[in-house]
Amino acid sequence: MSGKMTTVAIVLIVSVFAFAVLGVPLAWSLGLSSLCAILTTGTISLGMLAQRMYTGGAVYAFLAIFFFIFAGNIMTYGGLSKRLIRFANGLVGHHTGGTSIVCTLACTFFAAISGSSIATTAAIGGMLYPELKDYGYPDDYAATLPAVGGVLGIVIPPSVTFIVYGTTLNISVGKLLFSGVVPGILGSIALSVMCYIFAKKRNYPKGEKMNRKEFWKVAWEAGPALLTPLIILGGIYSGLFTPTESAAVATLYSIIATKFFYKELDWSIYKQAMRDTTQTTANIMILVMSATCFSWLLTVNNIPTMLSTFLLSIVHTKFAFWVGVLVLLVFLGMFMDVSTIILIIAPLLAPVADSFGIDPIQFGCIFVFTLAIGQATPPFGACLFVSSSISGHGIMRLGLLSIPFVLVLLLVVILTCIFPDLATLLPSLMAA
Repeated sequence: MSGKMTTVAIVLIVSVFAFAVLGVPLAWSLGLSSLCAILTTGTISLGMLAQRMYTGGAVYAFLAIFFFIFAGNIMTYGGLSKRLIRFANGLVGHHTGGTSIVCTLACTFFAAISGSSIATTAAIGGMLYPELKDYGYPDDYAATLPAVGGVLGIVIPPSVTFIVYGTTLNISVGKLLFSGVVPGILGSIALSVMCYIFAKKRNYPKGEKMNRKEFWKVAWEAGPALLTPLIILGGIYSGLFTPTESAAVATLYSIIATKFFYKELDWSIYKQAMRDTTQTTANIMILVMSATCFSWLLTVNNIPTMLSTFLLSIVHTKFAFWVGVLVLLVFLGMFMDVSTIILIIAPLLAPVADSFGIDPIQFGCIFVFTLAIGQATPPFGACLFVSSSISGHGIMRLGLLSIPFVLVLLLVVILTCIFPDLATLLPSLMAA
């Protein structure tokens, strides 16, 4: 490594951590550390910094982020979560551990609409945490369930995180979205099995079984919400529209469903949804633009190539590579924002994965799923923070209770490593 490269790498890494310690938001820390590296080397003009940040944000596919978030907000404000919970309760609520399984199932349904782990935990946890307590579940256990269920929010499509990953590495976003379907469903099943085992062992109560007439009424009310992921994925799968276009279609459909079917929203709520969506999207885009500049500086100084060469020199088998990747991503996911890790780490690891013959779609799916699990692990798991704010329980306590659920989700990830078809079969069937 040359002196200039070494200087750039040191300045970038040291400054980004220094700014983080000082309390500077990560998006700004990345931008400021890039500025520091440019000023230190003196070989790149400041104009290039602005140009690269603009280029990083001016990507057509990123329009999908705004529309998916907007559609999710509209559905949330429109009473979506309570209808999904009723439907899930009608399906499994009367079984052993039914209410806890309802939480997992409701998170799965909501994940297929919101594309966000935090939104999933907040929406389902806010409604089911009190209900779980009323049914006799321990307070801390009741708070843990929406946090681990919320992990599925960025695995099951539509996923904002898959959009960021695909755009960053120039991989088909549509295929990435489909790659999360089977692993996400397996994750939901695994969490449900754990809920059943705990309920059986600890004698948690069952819910009441709905009669057939009541169930079909609940299913009818949940129908428009459940159609959303089918419309999105069906359109992408058939080639009728792109992932970005599907996001716009999802937004239009959510407006029609909430305004004319549920009839619970007025236009002032739509304005609030627009404000929330704009704020969330702006935060994501600032992060993306800053991280793009950060990654570009690493790339122009040949640091990713050198790191790949180094990793290949010490990791000689695909098995060892997978182990290293999973350990690294779980660790990073405990401390860092998911999108930041993708924007910085994914371009470094993807070439190494390719050298081992790993399918880029499979690697992307595993990369995102593993990071998602980090959101339910202390000390900085985002889903744990949401559940903690809802319940008042400490992060570490919830994190300790989440360990069995995290382990079964990791088992699903490992299975996806061993059996690539779990991630690649559906994408391979997509229309070109």
